[in-house]
Amino acid sequence: MDTKKLRQKILDLAIRGKLVPQDPNDEPASVLLEHIRVEKERLIKEGKIKRSKKSAKSSDTPHYENEVPFEVPEGWVWTVLEDVTVNRDAERIPLSLAVRKKQQNKIYDYYGAAGVIDKVEDYLFDERLLLIGEDGANLISRSKNNAFFAEGKYWVNNHAHVLDCPSKSVLDYVAFVINSMSLDDYITGSAQPKLTQDNLNNILIPLPPEREQHRIIESVNDYFSYISLLDGEIEEMNSFVQKAKSKILDLAIHGKLVPQDPNDEPAIELLKRINPKFTPCDNAHYSFDVPSNWAWAMGSDIFKPLKTASPIGDTFKYIDIDAIDNKRNEITAVKVIKTKQAPSRASRYTEKGCVLFSMVRPYLRNIAMVMENDCIASTGFYVCQGKNCLSPKFCYYLMLSNYVVDGLNNFMKGDNSPSITKGQIESFFFPLPPCNEQLRIVAKIEELFAVLDEIHKSIK
Repeated sequence: MDTKKLRQKILDLAIRGKLVPQDPNDEPASVLLEHIRVEKERLIKEGKIKRSKKSAKSSDTPHYENEVPFEVPEGWVWTVLEDVTVNRDAERIPLSLAVRKKQQNKIYDYYGAAGVIDKVEDYLFDERLLLIGEDGANLISRSKNNAFFAEGKYWVNNHAHVLDCPSKSVLDYVAFVINSMSLDDYITGSAQPKLTQDNLNNILIPLPPEREQHRIIESVNDYFSYISLLDGEIEEMNSFVQKAKSKILDLAIHGKLVPQDPNDEPAIELLKRINPKFTPCDNAHYSFDVPSNWAWAMGSDIFKPLKTASPIGDTFKYIDIDAIDNKRNEITAVKVIKTKQAPSRASRYTEKGCVLFSMVRPYLRNIAMVMENDCIASTGFYVCQGKNCLSPKFCYYLMLSNYVVDGLNNFMKGDNSPSITKGQIESFFFPLPPCNEQLRIVAKIEELFAVLDEIHKSIK
């Protein structure tokens, strides 16, 4: 179940007047709107806020009358954000990172476009206000709410709009409206999306009567609390699926997932046939015991030497770190790049069945099997292409195991871009079952993973 979409649906019903019933005894929203207008006029006369730039008078026909996206119930009105809120952006003060680093007693939240980004030693606001991101990718991606509340004592920089209202509960409803909608029509810029104050002011708001707003807020919060419980259960189940898969791989590489067959050729005999000079290392090197017909071997014993290649022709197929979904551990898209624009890192030749293992943090779990021939991968990958002793799919599951990922992670070095080397992979010890057992292990893993994937699908 997609709970994010469920939340969006609830908000959509709420702002269309379809979440709670209307009450004909409620004062219409026009009364609330007039009350807010009067209060804003008082604040202007007292010098507490400035008059907006909007030239249209309240008695004029609204310029947006023919732009409303849907009909609202009787008693509601269409208005714009500027008419129902007080903008307090003028009170914001940005603090540079250099200034914040010098501060000592940092106890107050420092808000940016998408929430708290730091702590500071002083505050600008001491009340519950609505913040709306002014710029940043989140305006488009909506991975977080674009409208959110700040409470207590806090500081706001110039990347979040600050909104108040004479009727505070209106802010909760406005937050629902903003978070229910795409802001694309109000955003300028693509590389650096921005929601200017003028565009913010002109966001259309379907405004219910004040008492209905209270019912809407209570109902939405009730639904969201149930969804949060569901989120917790889904997260717990997803965690179970991931832990179960890790446990299955752990059993697999320990020789405990399928029974051994005494008729299988021992792995050490195959290794000796591939390399007559192969000699097993001392037991002190081994991390755990494996079945008697298995063997421990270094990466250089089981992987073919890396192949390099230069792009040829007009275009070539390129696989970089971004091409891999590190949750599903698969390549999402092989890029086709003009040879003239080939990145300098494009030099690892791959074939169908190779396993790519990222050597750079934070991408160490970017592991995937190549599903087509003649691709070139980034030098950020080690290309695991097994010798005759190693099944491609067993190699894939072996490299996914926590034993390999965590074991190689211990070799990470570097401050700016921590990484491991090909030499560390080639000198690392891997547990190797007989070839026939590798096939049985792969079949069992895929059988069990299919069940877990069905569980995962059922809760999405």
